[in-house]
Amino acid sequence: MATEEVNNPPSLPSYPQLIINAIEALNDKNGSNKTSISKYIESKYGDLPAGHSSLLSHHLNIMKESGELVFWKNNYMKADPNAPPRRGRGRPPKPKVPLPPGMVLSSARPRGRPPKDPNAPLRSPKPSGSGKPRGRPRKMARPEGGIAASSTTMMSASVRPRGRPPKVKTSAFTEVSVGH
Repeated sequence: MATEEVNNPPSLPSYPQLIINAIEALNDKNGSNKTSISKYIESKYGDLPAGHSSLLSHHLNIMKESGELVFWKNNYMKADPNAPPRRGRGRPPKPKVPLPPGMVLSSARPRGRPPKDPNAPLRSPKPSGSGKPRGRPRKMARPEGGIAASSTTMMSASVRPRGRPPKVKTSAFTEVSVGH
């Protein structure tokens, strides 16, 4: 039994209690930062667990979210119950004007498109104004003879074919007059 007592370090208070004690003992006007809290706990209690810094950060965050501590300008301080809540950055919210006692606030319209009425009669589709079908026209079918047949039909209609005209070939042998 005596060996068990020697191997176990003296029990520490809970981390939240350690943090509160450190902030009270340091007694800074603007609060204490995490490193000063950690150094105070290390100097007072000496042998601390291996994950002391992560445990300290974890408990500081929990105490900050629960409202036990106030975090301001990288410092932690005990929350004063009489102090007004500190505002963050940005524009302050507009003050709400109280309604007169006789007025009742109307319910706001829900967001989004209203649902269709299932009992409403079916409407006929809108008549189209120009008579043309909507969208891209259908692709024309290819002629039976292929591209050659289509080009001959176009030439017969005296319409220039598409694309760049073919290069005009000149004959290789041209007549040269020798007039000495």
